[in-house]
Amino acid sequence: MNAASNPTLYIRLRKRVCVRRGEAIYLGRIAQLLVDTDYEEPLKNLLLHQPKENEGNKILIDMMLIVKHVKKLYPFFQIEHFGEPHCLVDIYESRKPPNIIQIILVWFLLFIGSGLAIMNFHADVSMAEVHQRIYQLLTGKWVQHPLILQIPYSIGIGVGMIVFFNHLFKKKFNEEPSPLEVEMFLYQENVNTYVVTEEYAKIHETRDRQ
Repeated sequence: MNAASNPTLYIRLRKRVCVRRGEAIYLGRIAQLLVDTDYEEPLKNLLLHQPKENEGNKILIDMMLIVKHVKKLYPFFQIEHFGEPHCLVDIYESRKPPNIIQIILVWFLLFIGSGLAIMNFHADVSMAEVHQRIYQLLTGKWVQHPLILQIPYSIGIGVGMIVFFNHLFKKKFNEEPSPLEVEMFLYQENVNTYVVTEEYAKIHETRDRQ
C-alpha cells in the first residue's frame, strides 16, 4: 500500500478527564478523533490502559503510548496530532452521600471565621469611630450608634461580596469568572503541570530500567 493512499488519523487529546477506579481507559474517552468512518469505532474502543488497584489516582497517557497502540492495530496509519501531547486521567472513587453533620460544621466554622475577620478588620481601622465622625460632620450631632450609616454599610458588605464573587448560591450573574474561580483555575493548572512532570520522570525511569 502506498504512503499516499494510507488513511490518516487526526487526533486531539483532551487536557484532563475523570474515570471511575477500575474503569478501562479507551482512546475515544480521552481524545477527539477525525478518521474515515470505517476505522472510527475500532479506534474509539481501542484500549490504552487498564488501571491497577495499586496505582495512584492520576495516570498520564501520552502520544507515544497512543501511537504504539494505534500502530499495533493499524500499522499503515498516518497519525497527525494537534494540541497537548498528553492527557491527565483522574481516577476517582464512587461518590458517597454527603455527610450533613460535616457540612453544617464546615459552614459554622466558615461563618464564625469570616465574621471574626471582618470584625477584626473594623477594629483595626476604627470603623465605628469613622462612622460616628461622618455622622457628626453631616448632622452636627454626635451619637454612639449612627445606625443610618451602619445598617446600609453592613448590607453593602454582603452585596459587595456577592457582586465581587459573581455568585449567589449556584446562580451566576454573568459568564465572567470570579477572582476565586480564576485562582482555583491557576492552582489546578499548576497542580497538573507538576503531576505531568512527575509522571514523565517516572516513565523515563521505567524505560531506563528496561
